[in-house]
Amino acid sequence: MKIQKANKTDVKIISDFQQKMALETENFVLEQETVQAGVKAVFDDKSKGQYFVAIQQDIIIGSLLITYEWSDWRNSYVVWIQSVYVLPEYRKLGVFKNMYSFIKQLVADNEIYSGIRLYVDNSNTNAQKVYKKMGMNGNHYKLFESMK
Repeated sequence: MKIQKANKTDVKIISDFQQKMALETENFVLEQETVQAGVKAVFDDKSKGQYFVAIQQDIIIGSLLITYEWSDWRNSYVVWIQSVYVLPEYRKLGVFKNMYSFIKQLVADNEIYSGIRLYVDNSNTNAQKVYKKMGMNGNHYKLFESMK
């Protein structure tokens, strides 16, 4: 398995992953054209974030997005992991573990980053178990939102 930065040719598969993930985890149907435009926007503007993919035998089997939050407390960026998706047939094989390790090393190697955060839907207990296994915890903050 190889973890690497995604490239613009991966827009369609990443968009498909996002639609599957939203339906699976939140029973939410995403509009294909909107999601594809949103994924493409990340490749067009690096300040929005970066996608990474997991590849096995030349097949993209997982993806995630990192975005950045400025922390005045730390004078550095916190990396947010978002939009995690692994094809069902590759789950429980360490795909996310490898992707998380890759991002953790990226953060460790760059002084501009001070940590990693992610959010997970309250009902997605399977993902929560995986994140706890990676050494993350959800004890510090509770996320609130107001979405249009």
